[in-house]
Amino acid sequence: MGKCKDLSEFHKGQIVMARQIRASPKPQLLWGIPGLQWLKELLRAKLIECGWRDQLKAHCKEVIKEKGIENVTVEDLVAGVTPKGRALVPDSVKKELLQRIRAFLAQHST
Repeated sequence: MGKCKDLSEFHKGQIVMARQIRASPKPQLLWGIPGLQWLKELLRAKLIECGWRDQLKAHCKEVIKEKGIENVTVEDLVAGVTPKGRALVPDSVKKELLQRIRAFLAQHST
């Protein structure tokens, strides 16, 4: 494939980042990519909108209550909450984010 010589440095950078995203097995790398901050904000808004944040907050309180405030560590809390947090993300939110990521990659690939 030939490359356009008139692409701005910004667009060249986005193309490189899109290729890196495809090659990367770690989805958390998406958050550090310039131009994808909107995706993080969209996810945050969708999770709040669907009540996920409130459900997870309530679960955190349950874990703390079960273990006792003096006995729970941050590591315990993360270990106890992470699986439930992942399971509580609605499929509709996952699908929308996946579609937006695919659209971003299609738009910024060569």
